[in-house]
Amino acid sequence: MSAINVGIIGASGYTGLELVKILINHPKFHLNYVANSEGGTTLSELHPSLAKVYECSVEKADVDEAAKRCELLFLAVPHQTAMAFVEPLLACGVKVVDLSADYRLPQDIYEEFYCPHTDVENLESAVYGLPEMFRDELKSASLVANPGCFPTSAILGILPFMKFRVAHTPVIVDSKTGVSGAGKKLSDVTHFVNVNDNLFAYNPLSHRHAPEIAQKLDIPYDEVNFVPHLVPLTRGMISSIYLQVSGSFDAVEVLKEYYKDEPFVRICKNPVDMKNVAGTNFCDIYVKQKANILFISSAIDNLMRGASSQAVVNANIMMGLTETLGIPNIAYVP
Repeated sequence: MSAINVGIIGASGYTGLELVKILINHPKFHLNYVANSEGGTTLSELHPSLAKVYECSVEKADVDEAAKRCELLFLAVPHQTAMAFVEPLLACGVKVVDLSADYRLPQDIYEEFYCPHTDVENLESAVYGLPEMFRDELKSASLVANPGCFPTSAILGILPFMKFRVAHTPVIVDSKTGVSGAGKKLSDVTHFVNVNDNLFAYNPLSHRHAPEIAQKLDIPYDEVNFVPHLVPLTRGMISSIYLQVSGSFDAVEVLKEYYKDEPFVRICKNPVDMKNVAGTNFCDIYVKQKANILFISSAIDNLMRGASSQAVVNANIMMGLTETLGIPNIAYVP
């Protein structure tokens, strides 16, 4: 099989860098186009870690040029910006994996938490890029909405137990994430002096990833009680989830059976940690049961399973490749 030409629009950020690192070592994808909003630079100038590793020009993003050179494009741009690229790219027959939030939610929910949507037609045909839920749909997709990092960690932990959950009881998701999840743009919240030796919640019970969790689990938004925390780490994410359940079942066996054929979910005997998934596409999950309460803990790398490596898994599936092809699976542990 000949190489498949792919490109990245939005190469400047952390997720753009992770995409480059995966794609330059991918056995079937050829990185043929790299762009950002300004152009006129090179990858090693944007990301000095790539000097003497991989070099190419970074162009100013242009739909026509991207469509000429690529069969599939990764969009690592902010929400609202992505919509401007998706519509013309799809019209040119280019497949798209969008890492923004623009195509993850139905129009009414999206507009309540983000902004007016200008590409409703394609929104309705987008496939949510969580392979454990939508693998078959991904095989024929032209547009994939890559999930958010918090929803990925939460949904994968909760899914196996939805049939045991007591209806209309609170779903409590307490998540901690590294600072890279906020992107490169500096703010008062992510300033070193504020983050170092510190830990705090932000947007408690009102974070816009909560409706994404609720919508994909098909439960009312007001039943999801989601509180994210920023921790003084570069990367990584852990979600501690609490569910009220009923019935007689072995929670560990339920988890093992549900994910027995999934290449990127690992069931753990001990509580999970961030380090064992850093730099990989794995989601590690631990569960403990006490009477009618489940404690579920899931760990992912927010830049990888929460963004870039999951995007490449989705691209693999879209292009008819083995989904594990080229995906890093060795963690950054000593």
